[in-house]
Amino acid sequence: MGILDKLRSSPKDDQKTLEDGLEKTRSSLFGKINRLVRGKDEVDESVLDDLEEALVTSDVGVQTTVDIIGKVEARVARDKYVSTAELQKLIRDEIASLLLDNAPERAADFDAPLPNHPHVVMVVGVNGVGKTTSIGKIAWHYKQAGKSVLLGAADTFRAAATEQLDIWAERAGVPIIKQGHGADPAAVAFDTVAAAKTRNSDVVLIDTAGRLHTKGGLMDELSKVKRVMDRQVPGAPHEVLLVLDASTGQNAIRQAEEFTKSVDVTGLVLTKLDGSAKGGIVIGISNEFRIPVKYIGVGEGIEDLQVFDRERFVTALFS
Repeated sequence: MGILDKLRSSPKDDQKTLEDGLEKTRSSLFGKINRLVRGKDEVDESVLDDLEEALVTSDVGVQTTVDIIGKVEARVARDKYVSTAELQKLIRDEIASLLLDNAPERAADFDAPLPNHPHVVMVVGVNGVGKTTSIGKIAWHYKQAGKSVLLGAADTFRAAATEQLDIWAERAGVPIIKQGHGADPAAVAFDTVAAAKTRNSDVVLIDTAGRLHTKGGLMDELSKVKRVMDRQVPGAPHEVLLVLDASTGQNAIRQAEEFTKSVDVTGLVLTKLDGSAKGGIVIGISNEFRIPVKYIGVGEGIEDLQVFDRERFVTALFS
């Protein structure tokens, strides 16, 4: 029994939203694989070259593609012969195995007990990736799980950032701490954590500026924000979530590289998986980084943010 057969034989909840969200990726990536194996009865150099192109153009990533090709070559060398019927399953199994071997365990659900009180989360990422939207959705999910949530509008650089977070706070039904445009982001973060202690809040979500990740000043600013929160609550922030737009493909990996050099990122949020054929980026990120993908966005609704479950993701990707 292959790895996919094991997954499919296991009990699973309804995941239609996830499967629908990955439809473009599934059609693109595995449409390419279907075409390259059609009529083949062995894995030769031509097949491997075509497979490499299919994976790279699906934004799986160069390093991850090399790893997958190596796995396929090793399997063929061991088994000596692979029929047409077996070839496609071999490729899919090796991709699934790579994702499952390197992806972390399932992140905690929103209703799981929190390890800290208040549990402080700083959210980072460049403008336009869905950072503020993701904060609103995370806040909503925590509130639905019965937890009290407080938002901090520490992105004071972009004029509309506070207003946007204000709208999401209202949608999620949670309070927000904010100051005027141009205020010191660290001061906003400090006040938010202080207010969370006073109000006995369970979760604190801090928005941060989304200027270009290549700007050293922004990274210095994020470090300052972290330091002032630690003064209020030792160890805070307890999580640093990096939000990446899956539809940008390899650019998302470049952003992850830059942020992880300067910030201790503990988890990733991948947005816009439903609107893109570049969901293969999840495979690449899982293989190249030792940072868990914690949440994925598979729709525009406030409820359309899911805790990343690697087995459900693989099942949806290969269904």
